[in-house]
Amino acid sequence: MEKSKNQLITEKSIRLLQQNQYTFLVDSKLTKTEMKSWIEQFFDVKVGGINSSRVAKGGKRSKVSLNSTSRKKMIARLRANYFIPLFLN
Repeated sequence: MEKSKNQLITEKSIRLLQQNQYTFLVDSKLTKTEMKSWIEQFFDVKVGGINSSRVAKGGKRSKVSLNSTSRKKMIARLRANYFIPLFLN
């Protein structure tokens, strides 16, 4: 089963790009190890570390509880001299 992985574009994620950190919105069942291996294989880069947090489906002002249908936000920090193109043509 394919877990959805979308690059998240927000003001904070754009600031993190300067520190070589990339933000992805992923399925809540995806682990850090699976995400790290996917990024390394798909973009041909080396990942230094991954931070993750759960995001409510309705946004931060929603009263929806965090359940199994929620999503995760993962921030991948790449090793030096590696980068991911923001927009691919």
